[in-house]
Parts: sequence; C-alpha cells; structure tokens
Amino acid sequence: MPDPRDPDPAGRPDTDAPSVPTDDDSVGYRGVTACHAVGISYRQLDYWARTALVVPSVRDASGSGTQRLYSFRDLVVLKVVKRLLDAGVSLQNIRKAIETLRSRGVGDLAGITLISDGTTVYECRSPEEVVDLLQGGQGVFGIAIGGAFKEIQGSLSHLPAEPAEPAPVEAEDDAPTGDELAARRARRRAG
Repeated sequence: MPDPRDPDPAGRPDTDAPSVPTDDDSVGYRGVTACHAVGISYRQLDYWARTALVVPSVRDASGSGTQRLYSFRDLVVLKVVKRLLDAGVSLQNIRKAIETLRSRGVGDLAGITLISDGTTVYECRSPEEVVDLLQGGQGVFGIAIGGAFKEIQGSLSHLPAEPAEPAPVEAEDDAPTGDELAARRARRRAG
C-alpha cells in the first residue's frame, strides 16, 4: 500500500524533496536538531556525549559556547540507543552493543536488525537466527536499523544542518562573540 505522504504511488522518491546526507561528514547537526530528529531530551544527549556513549563525530564541544555537531550516522546510533533504553536494556549492555555498531559503516548498519530479550542485545542478519533465538523460549524484540535511517532522514529533511568547518567570522567592535547564550549573558552583565 503506498504511503499517503509519498507523491509517487510507485514508491519512487520525490526528486524535489531536500536530500539528507547519510554518510557525509561535511554536514553536521547541532544538539537541538539531533534531539528533535531522534526524540530525546537535550539533557540525555549531553549526558551520552559526556560519558562517551555517543560522541559527535563531526565536531565535539571544545569549551563553553562551542557546539557539538553530529553526523547522520551519529543520529542513527542515538536512535538505536533510545530504542534500546525504551525496551529496558541496561546502559551497560547498550554500551557493548554500540561499540560493535561503531566498528561498522553506515551502509552495513542499514541491513542489521538488533534483537533483545531485555537483557542481552543480539545482531540478526537472517531469518534463521531469529528462529533460533525464539526456540529458546525468550521473548525478544527487533530494531530494524534501516527503519531508523528512514525516520532520521524524514526528521532531518526539515531541520537545519551546518558545515562541519565553521565559516570564518569577521569580528566587529560592537558585535557579541560566541553563541546566543553567551550574547545574552554579555547583555545581562552590561546592564
């Protein structure tokens, strides 16, 4: 059945729709954009970055007022972490699973399905592996990484991205430097 949001009933992509890069480190997404795309709070994102669960690969924060930039791959990994947490998997087991995912490329991630019984996270590449897991009597759930790819692409299609290398800024004498928060603080101190 065709998706009502798809303008082409044959399922071909809309060529007028903005393209979302899937493995391009020349584009990054700020924390707020990542939160909206993945469906997590900024506090979660910050904690996961500070504890090295998911570190932004385009640009990490380098001090007060700097912005982390997440790649598309980072957003997919964030989505997987969120889904695993929602399913009750422990953070320790999620960390182990993410280390395995980090060793793979984005193209490889699209074909992986993760399966968990709430305690252990398994990788499933064929229907036979799923059957083998279910014969043990454990209830499991699956996360199709390809589905997370599509969700992130859809979310990012209308959210802003910025170049990984910031454009040089020409300082003006009365222009505030730094981010918006730093500018507000400077205005508050000034009067």
